[in-house]
Amino acid sequence: MCSHQPPCPTVDSPDHHTAVIVSAHPEQGWSLLCNGTVVFDDTGELLPDGRVVSPHRTSGAPAAAA
Repeated sequence: MCSHQPPCPTVDSPDHHTAVIVSAHPEQGWSLLCNGTVVFDDTGELLPDGRVVSPHRTSGAPAAAA
């Protein structure tokens, strides 16, 4: 799918989410990457084979003092 040089990481690479965005839909909260991955604003992902990567962002809340 990728015609970039150097090519984007494949969907099986640990850094697959760094592929080039080919279609962005910020109003809907998702973007399509060159390797076929759909990434969502909540950090979840839908891989081309149908696998789902759950959101993995942190809450951003400060740690409680001990």
